[in-house]
Amino acid sequence: MPSQPFLDRLTLGAGLLLAWELASRWFGAYWVTPPWATLEQLVVMIREGGLLRHTGYTLLAATLGFALGAVPGALLPLWMRRHPRLLRVLDPFLAAGYGLPKLALAPLFILWFGIGAASKVALVTSVVFFIVFFSTMGGIREVDRRWLRMAQVMGATHAQLSRRIVWPAVVPHVFAGIRIATPYAIGGVIISELVSSNRGLGYLVQLGAMSFSTPEIFAAVITITVVIGLASWAASRLERRLLRWQPATDGSATDRGYR
Repeated sequence: MPSQPFLDRLTLGAGLLLAWELASRWFGAYWVTPPWATLEQLVVMIREGGLLRHTGYTLLAATLGFALGAVPGALLPLWMRRHPRLLRVLDPFLAAGYGLPKLALAPLFILWFGIGAASKVALVTSVVFFIVFFSTMGGIREVDRRWLRMAQVMGATHAQLSRRIVWPAVVPHVFAGIRIATPYAIGGVIISELVSSNRGLGYLVQLGAMSFSTPEIFAAVITITVVIGLASWAASRLERRLLRWQPATDGSATDRGYR
């Protein structure tokens, strides 16, 4: 028997489809493409091969940028924990970098790296790095100092402190940052593709807008929504699977808004 959350999501999905259909009838199919017409356009784009090719390009750039941003974003705070003076010096600069709207960097990266994949990867790296960095740093700052002092009194080395106390406390925050950063990674690629690109899902949206083809725009937007939804679901599943040892909570301290 289906679970209640599944039934709730199914009901919500049906309600959204109904609202979409009513909106297309109210405003007209030219302005709001109805669901059936969007589905027909998706089938055409899949048969032509363009949709899968552009989706693969976007996912590849997002994956590369995600890896290049998440790894240093998770490891750098652990290293900086041993250099508190350096952290105090860099903290305002890191905060400024985190707060900077990454859309402002897209034209600069395109100027530096061209309209190819490199500029998309660079933008995603800058987005993911700060999310994972501050999520990990938040976990480090929440480590109970009493545990550290007790372990030091008992003769624990720095490596033992990190392995036995700090890292187990920080890992949930790292995965929370990764989960939060996942949709932003894909969104970062699409933003860069909208600014300037000749491939990708963002390019499909731009192509539909330039040709005044509302069905193409809706088909691309629906594809983007599905891709981001599946990626976020996969990240959440991975987090729950790898953190089974962690006590269940109502939410994470890192579950707050990120740019």
